[in-house]
Amino acid sequence: MTSQLPIHPSMMDLFQFDFKKWFHDLLPVYLSLKIATSQFIELGLSHMNRFPFIVTIVDAMISLYYRTCGLSPCTVDLDDHTTMHYWAANHRKFNKPVLVLIHGYGSTSTWQFIRQVGQLSESFNLFIPDLLFFGKSYSKRSDRAVEFQAVCVGQGLKRLGVERFSVYALSYGGWVGYQMAHIYPEMVEKLVIVSSGIGFTEAQKREHRIGRKWTDMLCPEKPDDMRFLAAMAIHKYAISKWVPDFFLREFLILEEEALADVSLVAESFDAAGRRSRT
Repeated sequence: MTSQLPIHPSMMDLFQFDFKKWFHDLLPVYLSLKIATSQFIELGLSHMNRFPFIVTIVDAMISLYYRTCGLSPCTVDLDDHTTMHYWAANHRKFNKPVLVLIHGYGSTSTWQFIRQVGQLSESFNLFIPDLLFFGKSYSKRSDRAVEFQAVCVGQGLKRLGVERFSVYALSYGGWVGYQMAHIYPEMVEKLVIVSSGIGFTEAQKREHRIGRKWTDMLCPEKPDDMRFLAAMAIHKYAISKWVPDFFLREFLILEEEALADVSLVAESFDAAGRRSRT
């Protein structure tokens, strides 16, 4: 009879056995650490809402870019109650016409025109105001009418030595630019109004029902409100889908102090729209 030799597992079999055991033991640890880390990051981001440093950093970078385009920030005190803030051409060249850019509702001089200011500064002497209660322009007066906005922008330009200019106005800024052309016909040479409902009829307004009071829509309180507003205002790019909540919360925090004034601006804007239809 022949004896049967014992069968020993090969090194590969041992390695596979050890690897499977190691993987089985460490997988729960890895998943636990991953979940805990994700929750920690999410919790940290959610508690950054009282320190909106990301928006502040981005704003500083945009301001630096404006400076490279030959613009500098300046502040004009119209009186003891009203202060206007502008980005203005550093050295005005007389072979270039003056162009005033007026931003829309809820935006500022920097965030609204970041994609246009580079090319436009090559052909124009740019002046870009912050409208009252947006950005760094403010007034203690109780007037929130579009006409008051137009007067303040025009008076600030006069203080800066600008006598003749063209206007490119967007959205809510279109209403301000329209009033500027009416109040200062001797100053406004040309007027371009974009995405503004100045000429809307009642039938057109009924076609654009949004299911909520639009003055509330213009004063968002939560990230979802900001997304709804962005979806209504932006046609081509679905920005609201990829901007995280904590970033939107930072915007709301930065605007928190001016929220009461902004809501009054919205109500005044609504009243102006009703007057234009009568």
